[in-house]
Amino acid sequence: MKLLLHMCCAPCSIYPVSILKEEGIEFEGLFYNPNIHPIEEFKKRKENVEIFSKIENINVFYFDEFDQERWENFDDEKQRCNMCYTTRLEKVALYAAENGFDAFTTTLLVSPYQKHDLIKELGEKFAQKYGVEFYYKDFRLGFRRGQQQAKEMGLYRQKYCGCIVSLRNR
Repeated sequence: MKLLLHMCCAPCSIYPVSILKEEGIEFEGLFYNPNIHPIEEFKKRKENVEIFSKIENINVFYFDEFDQERWENFDDEKQRCNMCYTTRLEKVALYAAENGFDAFTTTLLVSPYQKHDLIKELGEKFAQKYGVEFYYKDFRLGFRRGQQQAKEMGLYRQKYCGCIVSLRNR
């Protein structure tokens, strides 16, 4: 299986990457996170994905889209999170389909702070829409271990989900 791993940030990537390697799955990464605000935060997370990817020798595709205004207009958390996951997972599924990947997944599945069931539901929806498999795995068991390893590696660890509204609400 050739898999595309959506990477939201370096710390959340650590545990899923270790599992994919343990399972012998061939994979590459994709950084597409227009939800991360402000721009300084976006740059920090992207730079740390680059650092981590070099350490782990992972090929990563980067999209530099940044769209703070879109997220500022969603006050309702449920709708905002749905829009955020939809935006990112649909792009990843489409990219996987167009570039010869058999499956895709996301590091969002590692965080106990994310809406896990919604991510799974949307991943499966876009897998069906674009004809690629959604590799579902509950990575949450390794969240704390990944965060500890990120600390030991000196990687930047953010204090909020990503969008400007979650920054204000923390």
